[in-house]
Amino acid sequence: MTELVEHGQLFIGGEWTDPLGTGTIRIVSPHTEQVIGSVPHASEADVDRAVALARKAFDEGPWPRLSLEERIAVVSRIKDAIAVRHEEIARSISSQNGSPYSWSVLAQALGAMMVYDSAIKVAAAYPYEERRQGALGPILVRREPVGVVAAVIPWNVPQFVAAAKLAPALLTGSSVILKPSPEAPLDSFILADIAREAGLPEGVLSVLPADREVSEYLVGHPGVDKVAFTGSVAAGKRVMEVAARNLTRVTLELGGKSAAVILPDADLAATVAGIVPAAWMNNGQACVAQTRILAPRSRYEEVAEALAAAAGALVVGDPLDPATQLGPLVAQRQQQRSLDYIRIGQEEGAKVLAGGGRPAGLERGWYVEPTLFGDVDNSMRIAREEIFGPVVCLIPYGDEAEAVRVANDSEFGLSGSVWTADVEHGIDFARSVRTGTFNVNTFSLDMLGPFGGYKNSGVGREFGPEGLSEYLEHKMIHLPAGA
Repeated sequence: MTELVEHGQLFIGGEWTDPLGTGTIRIVSPHTEQVIGSVPHASEADVDRAVALARKAFDEGPWPRLSLEERIAVVSRIKDAIAVRHEEIARSISSQNGSPYSWSVLAQALGAMMVYDSAIKVAAAYPYEERRQGALGPILVRREPVGVVAAVIPWNVPQFVAAAKLAPALLTGSSVILKPSPEAPLDSFILADIAREAGLPEGVLSVLPADREVSEYLVGHPGVDKVAFTGSVAAGKRVMEVAARNLTRVTLELGGKSAAVILPDADLAATVAGIVPAAWMNNGQACVAQTRILAPRSRYEEVAEALAAAAGALVVGDPLDPATQLGPLVAQRQQQRSLDYIRIGQEEGAKVLAGGGRPAGLERGWYVEPTLFGDVDNSMRIAREEIFGPVVCLIPYGDEAEAVRVANDSEFGLSGSVWTADVEHGIDFARSVRTGTFNVNTFSLDMLGPFGGYKNSGVGREFGPEGLSEYLEHKMIHLPAGA
């Protein structure tokens, strides 16, 4: 039995504070369908208070005026505390969103720690000032912190995404209002405790769980200088629309429908072993998941058989069981969405090769079997729309030119992969696909390089020096001749 976790206060400006509103968010286990926790629902008045404190901390406080080394020391303490408490964080996330515990340990908790660690390395080497010889004389190019950041994060990988926004914002000297999803806010309270103990000055961080209405209020607040958002395309468009009223800067990391392309010369066993965890990762609730698998017609049957067997062998069950490879979806609406798309795929003429419904013996909880569709045409809805569940499409192709066309025939462009015996050829193939991240014979996300999307998959980049730059303003200072 999971212990009920209840919080009565909000973390505003670095202190635990009574909320100004009366709303409450109840967190429901996707495995038991029982309430496992509650937190205050932040109100617009709480947002005003948090923004005012963040504004004062940035405009008058010590944080942006500390040396980089001093800020790195504080962020390093946050990173180290996450490492110490990673099992607690992983259990909290798995209890809320259904991520398999083994995956939560690696990708949710330790993955967040790696984000902080990588950001520290990037920040330490970043050129915050440089002199150039301009066309009219010497100039000094300076990079300065953007200001007050509203970081709006999703429920699927909350700590990882929080780190992707908090680390560069804090290291460059900005203050942050973190807005966790109402489905998974409990781990953000652990993060708040960690940040407080790490020594962040007053006003630098607030944590405000809230629904869409209050989130819009935060995004549209005139005291916010930048919005960093991760979520759906529809929500991202709305964020951009609301932020545009104040010309607030935005970065958007949105959805994906990424293609894993198997070339005719690929080693099938190694390819399937690499693609399966990338396709069904986090119960299919991952924007970078490889949800379109492209197989050459010459090898289609053996690929279909191998993938179907691998999908059928995935262990589905309690997300807190270390043996579980696929847990429940975060909410009943997400379960129904996946089941609806399974029905739609069958109506469109695709063939269910594995899964296709609720797992036997798991009548309680928001479970869906790992499902593989075969005979999929890229024009089908199941191949074009982001399902955000454990539903994967196998699409046959003829020659390599067709594989490139199909991979690019999407409104998304976030991730992708190619599987081949010839790595150099795989690199050439990667150059042809319009997507922000691509893999050759592997699947990973390196935090020292840029991550983001083409097309509807987003605006801007996270990670690496490119991601750090998104939290900096660029200033040019003209100097007198000879300076």
